This record gives sequence, C-alpha cells and structure tokens, in this order.
Amino acid sequence: MKNFVKLIISVVVCEFAGAIGSFFTTPAVRGWYPTLIKPSFNPPNWLFAPVWTTLFLMMGIAMFLIWKKEKRGLTIFFAQLFFNVLWSIMFFGLKSPLLGFIVIVILWFLILATIVKFFKVSKTAGWLLVPYIFWVTFASILNFSILILN
Repeated sequence: MKNFVKLIISVVVCEFAGAIGSFFTTPAVRGWYPTLIKPSFNPPNWLFAPVWTTLFLMMGIAMFLIWKKEKRGLTIFFAQLFFNVLWSIMFFGLKSPLLGFIVIVILWFLILATIVKFFKVSKTAGWLLVPYIFWVTFASILNFSILILN
C-alpha cells in the first residue's frame, strides 16, 4: 500500500507540473501561437496534449521507481521538472521564443543528467525518460526554428 501511495503521488506531482504549464500554454495556443511563422515540421496542435500527458505519466512512474529505492537523483529530477514548467512560462506565457530556447537548452541538459542518475538506481526509470529527452530534443529544434523564423 505504501508503494501504491508513492506511485500516485509521483504521477500526480508530474501531471500537476504539466497542468501548471498548460495554464500558460492554452491561452497562447489560441491567440499568439497561431500568428507565428512555424517550420514545415511543426506538428498539429492537437498532438501536444496527449504526448505531454503520456510523458508526464512516464516521468511520474520513473520518479516512483527511484523514490521507492532511494532518493538519489530526485533533486535533479525536480530541477528538470521546474525547468519544464518554466519553459511554458517563458515561451507561451511571456511569448518569448528566445527565453524559451534558453530554458529548453538548460532543460535538455537537466533531463540528460536525470537519465544518467536514474540509470544508476533503476534502468527502467532511466529508460522511461528516454522518450522525454527525444521529445524535448524535437521541441528544442522547433523552438529554435520558431525563434529564427520570427
């Protein structure tokens, strides 16, 4: 039962971070974001919510796997989670592709550091974050392209 509670808390914490980010993202997606010039590889807007929901779920499971074994690695995990939310605030909230790009580069390195730490404790936890870094790599390229085009 104790582990089940940790799992629920882990998933809720990560999904809550996503909800905070969407608080800043949703209004901009309806107003500001459509006015930007975007590259040809920009995915349709409807794709982002299910992808991020899934990634936050996977982050939550990874967090749980680390938390139930030991807490080593959780500090860097929370740092990357903070920068994930910060990216939404900078890019969408402040409508700044430049600040968003600066934050997403830092986020990318924090995710990489988290994966390395997590692999030392739980290979499964590390692997659960690999799709996340792939998506953030793509998002970084997209962010940079939007910055250049606008």
